[in-house]
Amino acid sequence: MRLTPMLKTILVVLAASPAAAQEAIQIPPESAGYSPYLEQDFPNQVFFGDTHLHTAYSADAGLALASLSPDDAYRFAKGEAVTSSLGVPARLARPLDWMVVTDHAENLGLPAALNSGDPVMQSNDWSRSIAEAFEPRTMDAVLEAYGIWFGEVNIPGATDPMAGTGLAETYWAKTTEAAERHYQPGAFTTFIGFEWTSSPTGNNLHRNVIFRDGKDMADQIIPLSSYDTEDPEELWDWLQAYEDKTGGQVLALAHNGNLSNGLMFDDVTLSGEPLSADYAARRQRWEPIYEVTQIKGDGEAHPFLSPEDEFADFETWDKGSFGTQLKTPDMLPREYAREALKRGLAYQRDLGENPFKIGVVGSTDSHTGLATSTEDNFFGKVSALEPTNDPIRMEEAITGALTPDDPSDDITAAYSSASGLAAVWARENTREAIWDAMKRREVYATTGTRLHVRVFAGFDFVEEDLARPDFAAHGYAAGVPMGGDLTAPADGQAPRFLVRTLRDPDGANLDRVQVVKGWLDAEGNTYEAIYDIACAGNRGPASDHRCDAPVGNTVDPENATYTNAIGAPVLGAYWTDPDFDPNQHAFYYVRVIEIPTPRWTTYDAKVFGVLVPDDIPTSVQDRAYTSPIWYTPS
Repeated sequence: MRLTPMLKTILVVLAASPAAAQEAIQIPPESAGYSPYLEQDFPNQVFFGDTHLHTAYSADAGLALASLSPDDAYRFAKGEAVTSSLGVPARLARPLDWMVVTDHAENLGLPAALNSGDPVMQSNDWSRSIAEAFEPRTMDAVLEAYGIWFGEVNIPGATDPMAGTGLAETYWAKTTEAAERHYQPGAFTTFIGFEWTSSPTGNNLHRNVIFRDGKDMADQIIPLSSYDTEDPEELWDWLQAYEDKTGGQVLALAHNGNLSNGLMFDDVTLSGEPLSADYAARRQRWEPIYEVTQIKGDGEAHPFLSPEDEFADFETWDKGSFGTQLKTPDMLPREYAREALKRGLAYQRDLGENPFKIGVVGSTDSHTGLATSTEDNFFGKVSALEPTNDPIRMEEAITGALTPDDPSDDITAAYSSASGLAAVWARENTREAIWDAMKRREVYATTGTRLHVRVFAGFDFVEEDLARPDFAAHGYAAGVPMGGDLTAPADGQAPRFLVRTLRDPDGANLDRVQVVKGWLDAEGNTYEAIYDIACAGNRGPASDHRCDAPVGNTVDPENATYTNAIGAPVLGAYWTDPDFDPNQHAFYYVRVIEIPTPRWTTYDAKVFGVLVPDDIPTSVQDRAYTSPIWYTPS
């Protein structure tokens, strides 16, 4: 660089006195507004994470051979290579941006105490029986110890055998310490959390609890467990008590309504009372988001409920739960997110509050300590099912076994989904920014890949806005993002949507972009419709608002490969609801479908030479679901 006389003078002055240099170098007034980004504060980045990961501190993980700690789990999520519990080297293709370790509150830390020989396991007859059964540390011994624990925790009304021993206090402190140690604001965010594992009669009402706060506040409590209560309303009371005590903030998210046998989105409370406005307001306040997809199946839609939706039968688990009651068709409307969103519209109209006003995320619910969500890197539900050529990897029953002599109601490991991830639109990678995005529902779910989706809805958008370089700034200024609310203007015009999508840079091209709409008519009936608003290639949408042909399939099952010769890396659309009625309550969410890629079972068949059940498809079409945008008549 050539030093001009002016620059030489500046350098001399700066070396002598920085203060003098500041005085000598005056910024011209016309330069004060040069940077256009000074006042921007809207979310401008998407961060991918996992709201649901278990380590060896969870009894049903550690007693199923998991040995990785929260510390190991965070190191893996940050991109480090980690050796799995069964000795398999593992690493993510790319680090996650954030994660919540959500070990079960029920007997938190019990397997870690067993492994370390902690004297706390000699506290009473029950804990001693587990320690004695576990001691040979063979597979049979571990399973026997698991059986003793599982039998106790699932007794209705059971009290915690480890209460007063200090077990929960010790391992909660270790949990919060690991989260603090790995928190790197701006680079990697950890959240303190736990799972409250309510399972009345064996049916799933589980919630994950996520704190906005750090160790200093979280250590003022001990996690609530299902020994304390199985009623979600009492969980909400506990969350309120935490905020009152600490001044902190906390939220909960439910998961696996598909395993609730109709309880997750029921028409009555757990105690049997009709849903009230107070109940609806409290549920919306404490549970703003829902985990719609994970290892134990996809919970967006069901083909029985949505027979016109060719993508509804995706990784479906619908045979039963962990209890003694088989699934019946009448349970399904109270289990799947789309149906709950539709029914929520009626509650909004009748009560003035919507108990099922939920944003959506995906997560893993892995019990291995490894947040693996992609088909080519799936480490199974529990450590006993990590990558291996042992038939257990495919054949082990995860749910079901309601009738031991009849395996027809079992769901085996081959039907596990390599899923999912939680995507959050936020300004920065910090606890506060990401938690706040979850609270306002500006989040979306993926079934494991990292495709990008951005949605805005409003009444003043025009088609040219889709190509604006200030797309996001204009979207926030003139509309609302995913998770938002719309009220019609006086002239009753239809809402207009701007949607941009981008494939995972290391993944598959996109097949199509869809808007899923649900609405409520004047008689209280609910309906749904699906509009394909962007199709890769020259495939429509046709006059029926659907792509006029399938995208195709490049998967080579024998070699577990595919190519991006079909589909599109980027899809976008401007869309106006052609069937809008300003007097009807409605919601809209975007679903993005990728082209087919090999399923994890296909990779296993290639790597290990194992046989896959005949009814397991060789390919899968991963996808994303955004949080809805709700329309409420004026």
